[in-house]
Amino acid sequence: MRFVKMHGLGNDFLLCTPEMRGDLVLSPDVVRKLCDRHFGIGADGVIEVLPSEVADVRMRIFNADGSEAEMCGNGIRCLAKFAFERGMVTGETVSGGDEGGYHRS
Repeated sequence: MRFVKMHGLGNDFLLCTPEMRGDLVLSPDVVRKLCDRHFGIGADGVIEVLPSEVADVRMRIFNADGSEAEMCGNGIRCLAKFAFERGMVTGETVSGGDEGGYHRS
């Protein structure tokens, strides 16, 4: 698995795309192991950046305990920067579907 570790206002995340993740399945057990600060990489969560049919990108976000979250503001900051830096988004905003857009800062 390849990943990028980013932080947003004190929370740190491991970000990856399906291509970066490869054959690894982001199961709750795998996420817990990745996020473990003593025996893993260490993070507050894992964000998988995915294509979307209604927005620029979409995300699956997992908490450090392996549960899947619906939303995380600091995670979205990282998602937007990740998408801009990799050319997944052009322009000044990342569309967020029904939630609106996320602006480049």
